Amino acid sequence: MSMIARFMVMLLVSAAASSVAAQGSSQSSAPHQTIVVQAGHLMTDPARPIAGPSTIMIVDGRIQSVTAGIVPPPAGARLIDLTNRTVMPGLIDAHVHLVGDSRAPFWRGAVDTDDYLTLLGAHNALVTLRAGFTTVRDLGSPGVTGFALRRAIDEGLIEGPRMLVAGEPLSTIGGHGDTAGFRPEVNEVLQGHNTCTGADQCAARVREQARNGADVIKFMATGGVLSQGDRGLGQAFTDEEMRAIVSTAHSLGLKAAAHAHSDEGIAAAVRAGVDSIEHGTFASPATLQLMRQHGTTLVPTLMAFEGIRERLGTGVYTPRVEDKVRMTLQVVGRAARGAIQAGVPVVFGTDEGVYEHGLDAGEFNLLVTEAGMTPQQAIAAATTGAAHLLGLDDEVGKIAPGYSADLIAVDGDPLANVRLLEHVGFVMVRGHVVE
Repeated sequence: MSMIARFMVMLLVSAAASSVAAQGSSQSSAPHQTIVVQAGHLMTDPARPIAGPSTIMIVDGRIQSVTAGIVPPPAGARLIDLTNRTVMPGLIDAHVHLVGDSRAPFWRGAVDTDDYLTLLGAHNALVTLRAGFTTVRDLGSPGVTGFALRRAIDEGLIEGPRMLVAGEPLSTIGGHGDTAGFRPEVNEVLQGHNTCTGADQCAARVREQARNGADVIKFMATGGVLSQGDRGLGQAFTDEEMRAIVSTAHSLGLKAAAHAHSDEGIAAAVRAGVDSIEHGTFASPATLQLMRQHGTTLVPTLMAFEGIRERLGTGVYTPRVEDKVRMTLQVVGRAARGAIQAGVPVVFGTDEGVYEHGLDAGEFNLLVTEAGMTPQQAIAAATTGAAHLLGLDDEVGKIAPGYSADLIAVDGDPLANVRLLEHVGFVMVRGHVVE
């Protein structure tokens, strides 16, 4: 870089720093915004009984106090009257793809630009937020689309849930997550530079994703149902490669999530120290015990199976993919039910993007009917349990002083009828009411 170029970069950095400092000064001098929410019933934590009439005081997007009874708002405060509803913490979906389009056949990967996908993601983010999901973990998005979406939401440019983003999931060459199904030269142009072979290269890919801004590292431990390249759902990365991915992620302070369907692939990822298994479709009782021993979380994504079931025979999937779809549909819910019985932590995640966006809450009913959870357990999986997996225990998942003001409201008692969560009537994220 020339001396002039260096000087210009220094000027730009200096100007940006001055702008940020000015914004911080402006924000610090702005008057406090106080909101009072009056609730007819209040669930502060799914582990505690639902309380009667209550008042929540919110200052600058954070909960300041939670008081029993209906307390009048102080002068100048905004009042939100929810005395005819049940107020509870905003919901968390630990497995989404906001830039995904369940209706799109695989060849759209050669047509849709990253610019288009980012705009699509902005639309889907708002749809997801309006459904009551105030925090999501996005476990796969092309290029920097997920990072751009997260930044736009954080800066208030668009409305959407709080996002943790993985970016491009790590894949084996030709495996789930790699580009396939096109001419070799087209595959080469479209590939996301997310494949790796050998422990050293896999560790380097993790560091690259961290450099790009990843909040979590996602890797494809096995084949995938919807991918064109792999021949089945068996183990993809070697044991050594998985250990390199997970240990490198942990050394950088990041958690690792493994897409895994086959039993041997799940077990290998667990032995490597992965934090969560996504899907876990064919996990055996022995592997579930291994997960319990290692403290590994299962994110069963039961809604994903509903999405692929609806699209069988419609022309969206190729014959190879349809064969894999039928194979997985034979065992829907079996691993989740076994995990609960074995004492494995089970967290709410849906694989949104494999089905239509905004229908995430359908997972609650499936966790109850297919996996054997109680409504209370299912709600905990989408609040306190998910917050713990995401490392946000002190930020979201409860209604308590100091927490982000992420609230939803429903008509009736969701502990008596968990399907009420499919019809959320009020959403607040970071103290902002979503219209």
